[in-house]
Amino acid sequence: MTPEESLALIARQSAETRREIGPNPAVLLAVWGLVWLIGFGLVFLSAPPTSLMPLWTASVITIVAFAGAMAYSAFYGIRAGRGVRGPSRLVGAMYGWSWMIAFGGLTVVNAGLVAHGLDPGLIPLLWSGTSLMLTGLMYLAGGMLWQSKLQYGLGAWIILCGAASVLAGGPHNFLVLSLAGGGGFLVASLVFLVRSR
Repeated sequence: MTPEESLALIARQSAETRREIGPNPAVLLAVWGLVWLIGFGLVFLSAPPTSLMPLWTASVITIVAFAGAMAYSAFYGIRAGRGVRGPSRLVGAMYGWSWMIAFGGLTVVNAGLVAHGLDPGLIPLLWSGTSLMLTGLMYLAGGMLWQSKLQYGLGAWIILCGAASVLAGGPHNFLVLSLAGGGGFLVASLVFLVRSR
């Protein structure tokens, strides 16, 4: 074999091994896509003028769905890091903790703004807009770390959805989050699935 053929063989076998033993990001993205699609969709449908269900029911379903998706994400991260040693393990751990640190800080800032008298009509826009900006930035960072154009592109899409949701205003911001945000995750999931075959 030529050196080029040897490198190509190593790359193919490495990719095949990752597919066989590693968790599939397509499943993780599909979980989040469905949670956004259904959760934010229910919140939109529970708001006036449709009011198809009580807002508290939609909120409880959405909170439970997001909690389940976060638990699955933690499981996914632990499984993805299993058997990894050295700098890659440190980078993965730091990236995982960055999500919790960033969202912890965001929660304090947003709760502080609400406590200081933010207009109640702006509260849903604040939480959804800032959460999507932070989520998009984390996906951009992940795309840079792992040189994944798809993850980087998803981060840019989520930031765009966050901006569009604020511009749409309530309650249409939840429709943007449901269809564009959830749809973006589902499209990314499909792309990962096709690429892994």
